[in-house]
Amino acid sequence: MSSDYDKYSIENTDYAVGQDNIQKWGFDIHNPVFGISAGLIVLFLVATLVTDPATAKSTLDGLKWGIISTFDTLFMWAGNIFVLFCLALIVSPFGKIRLGGPTAVPEHSRLSWLAMLFAAGMGIGLMFWGVAEPVAYFTGWYETPLGVEPNTPEAASMAMGATMYHWGLHPWAIYGVVALSLAFFAYNKGLPLSIRSIFYPILGDRTWGWAGHIIDILAVLATLFGLATSLGLGAQQASAGIGHVFNMDSSMGLQILVIAGVTGLAIVSVVRGLEGGVKLLSNVNMLIAFVLLAFVMLVGFAISMGNIPTTVGAYVENIVPLSNPYGREDEAWLQGWTVFYWAWWISWSPFVGMFIARVSAGRTVREFLIAVLIVPTLVTVLWMSVYGGIAIDQVVQGIGTLGKEGLTEVPLAMFQMFDALPMSKLLSVTAVLLVLVFFITSSDSGSLVIDSITAGGKIDAPVPQRVFWASIEGLIAIALLWIGGTEAIEAMQAGAISTGLPFTIVLLLMCVSLIMGFRTEPHDYKS
Repeated sequence: MSSDYDKYSIENTDYAVGQDNIQKWGFDIHNPVFGISAGLIVLFLVATLVTDPATAKSTLDGLKWGIISTFDTLFMWAGNIFVLFCLALIVSPFGKIRLGGPTAVPEHSRLSWLAMLFAAGMGIGLMFWGVAEPVAYFTGWYETPLGVEPNTPEAASMAMGATMYHWGLHPWAIYGVVALSLAFFAYNKGLPLSIRSIFYPILGDRTWGWAGHIIDILAVLATLFGLATSLGLGAQQASAGIGHVFNMDSSMGLQILVIAGVTGLAIVSVVRGLEGGVKLLSNVNMLIAFVLLAFVMLVGFAISMGNIPTTVGAYVENIVPLSNPYGREDEAWLQGWTVFYWAWWISWSPFVGMFIARVSAGRTVREFLIAVLIVPTLVTVLWMSVYGGIAIDQVVQGIGTLGKEGLTEVPLAMFQMFDALPMSKLLSVTAVLLVLVFFITSSDSGSLVIDSITAGGKIDAPVPQRVFWASIEGLIAIALLWIGGTEAIEAMQAGAISTGLPFTIVLLLMCVSLIMGFRTEPHDYKS
């Protein structure tokens, strides 16, 4: 076996997984990643809670929009590069490389594997924006893509194409780069399952020093802030749905109760582990989601079926113009939607990427990237064509609340669309249940990811440590809602999105490091 093959293997470094860990009080924590991450989180919370929430939101919003407006071209080109990079790997000889080595076999069935990666990746986002986003673009709720005239046939087509652009190949390519890099260096090179390991070809043994510490700390902060933000904003949708269905007041107390319930069930799930918790919930998620989708599709069959080719055509036709950051007349829309989304997906990529990597051993690079890019994109085409297509038709025909009032409350948009369909009560109750299960899945899978990073790359952290991080996510969301309401949650979201800038550079370097690693596997990709 050539020395070149082992160049980036753990055997060529003095570092041992978990060597810097401290075992105490049932925890197995990496020093200093755990301590600094926890300290910065506490500091952020104290600063946010002590400061007037409106002031904190204004300050962090200023930082967020400053980053988005200044670095919009960087975000746009980075997104394009990630898509092209992943598509090139699919058709390249590197696609033959198997994650875990030539004899590795998958741990999970293909169906369970796809369910887990989709549920963790953006299942909850499709519930939240599946109706609201197409309607927003069609009506000009906040500008329109490429400056199209709102409430026109062109706007309807563009709305579907632009929505697919934000939820199709680009975000999944971002996740795919991180997930593939982590999986390769963990399973093929024996390095710890942690973000820092990806940079061993570039940094060498400095990976285990402060350069690696900073990378992992950024990953923990981005993951925790993103999850806490999603719990807070998601609680608003779930409580809005509960209030809408059962004629209750969607109060702060109900939102906190939702977060507490989701957190409690997430703790049960993380204690049960990957097989008995996350995998089971992901399968339940996808079953409920597809039953709901099938019913809504049948109810609006003519609209749904007619809209699928429209959505695909609009996506293909507009992906290049929407990907071009130069000479745009719709700069406000570009920055307020696309660049915002790219920064958000990138800030979430450590969490989603690491989770996907953890469940993907045994797949070839080609199979992995097709599953991570193409399959979710096809599912999203179907989802958006049904929900978005029916919603836009209701607006055009003046049917129901959406048709009469337009997009008024984003968390309620899906439920308002259901109101104009048969068996609306059952649909809404099912949707509320699905939202809650999606949030439980996001929380417990995120906890498993943070556990691994703060345990120095160990896959199975002690149970008390899993419970700790799952609890912290819920407590942060509750504290922010209780003290500052929506403004505090949005302040944390702005903080999370701001981490998207440094992580954009990190992801671009990942592409270079991954190719360096692939080139040490000639017996796999040249066979």
